[in-house]
Amino acid sequence: MWVTFGLLLVALLVLLGPVLTPFIAAGILAYALNPGVDWLSSCHIGRLRMPRMVAVLVMMTILCAIILALILIVIPVLEKELPLMREQIPRLLSSLNAIVSPWLRDLGVKAQFDVEGIKSLLTKQMSTAGQGIWSSLLSSVRIGGIALLGWLATLLLVPVVLFYLLLDWHPMLARLVNAVPRRWSAKVQSLGREVDDLLAQYLRGQLLVMLVLSVYYSAGLAIAGFEVALPVGIITGLLVFIPYIGFGLGLLLALIAALLQFDMLQGLIAVAVVYGLGQVLESFILTPRLVGERIGLHPLVVIFALLAFGQLFGFVGVLLALPASAILSVAVRHMRDHYLNSSFYSQTEP
Repeated sequence: MWVTFGLLLVALLVLLGPVLTPFIAAGILAYALNPGVDWLSSCHIGRLRMPRMVAVLVMMTILCAIILALILIVIPVLEKELPLMREQIPRLLSSLNAIVSPWLRDLGVKAQFDVEGIKSLLTKQMSTAGQGIWSSLLSSVRIGGIALLGWLATLLLVPVVLFYLLLDWHPMLARLVNAVPRRWSAKVQSLGREVDDLLAQYLRGQLLVMLVLSVYYSAGLAIAGFEVALPVGIITGLLVFIPYIGFGLGLLLALIAALLQFDMLQGLIAVAVVYGLGQVLESFILTPRLVGERIGLHPLVVIFALLAFGQLFGFVGVLLALPASAILSVAVRHMRDHYLNSSFYSQTEP
C-alpha cells in the first residue's frame, strides 16, 4: 500500500510540477526564514511583543531588499561588459597571434589570425546585439504570451504563499504531527528532527558561506583591479552551493575577465591568487565551521541529486533536490543500521 502511495505521489508531482513550483519555492524560503521570524516575534518593544505578522513582513522586506540589491548591483555592471569585450577581444587576439604564430612557424605550420576581419565581425555583431536581444524578446512575448503570464503569476504567487506559510508555520507543523498514527508518532518525530538538523545546518550554513565568499571574491578581484569585480565575485559566491561546478564557473568568468582587461600573465596570476586563497578559505575554514563535517551530504550526492531531480521533475525537481536528499540520507542511514543489527546480517550459517 505504501509503495503504491509513493508511486502515486511521484506521478502527482510530475503532473502538477508547474503548479507546485511557487508553493515549493515558498516552502523552502519559509523554512530558511522561519528562525528569523521566530526571533523577531520573541523580541519586545517596550512591554509589547512584536506580533508575528509584523515579524513576517519585516523578514519578507529584508529578503526583497537583498534580491533587489543584487539585481541593481549585477545588471548595470554586466551591461558595461559588451563595450569592454568589443574593445579588448581584438587586442587579446593580436597578443595571442604574436605568441602562437612564431611557435607554429617553428613547427612548420603557417597559420595566422585574421585580426582585422574578426574585429570587424565582432564590432558589427556586438553593436547590433542589443537590438537583436530586444527583437527576440518581443517576438517571444508575442508567441509565448501565455507562458510569460504564467511565469509572472508564479513570481507574484511566491510572496503570497510565503507570507501565509510563515504566519502559520508552527500550527501547520502541529497538524502534520497530529495526523501521524500514534504508534509511529515518536519514530516519525525523531526522523523529522534528524532531517531538520541536517537541512538546517546545511542550508543556513551554506547561505553564510555564500555571503562570506561573495564579499571575499568581490573584494579580492577589486583589489586586483578588475573592473567587473562586483558581479563576478557575487556570481562566484552565490554558485558555491553547487560543489565544484559553481566554483569552476566563477573561475571561468574571472579568467575571461582577466584576459579581456589585463596582460595575459598579470591577469592569470591575479585570478590564481584570489581563487586559490578563496578555495582554501572555503574548504578549511568556512565549510567546516559554518556548515559542519557531519552533514552526510557528499558533494557527489548533491550534484547527482540536482541533475537527477531536475531531469525527472524540471525546475520543481531542482527545488526538491536538497530536502529530498536529506530525507533519503536519513532514511538510508536508519535502514543500514537496522540491516547491520538484524539476524539476517549477523547470522554466519544458513
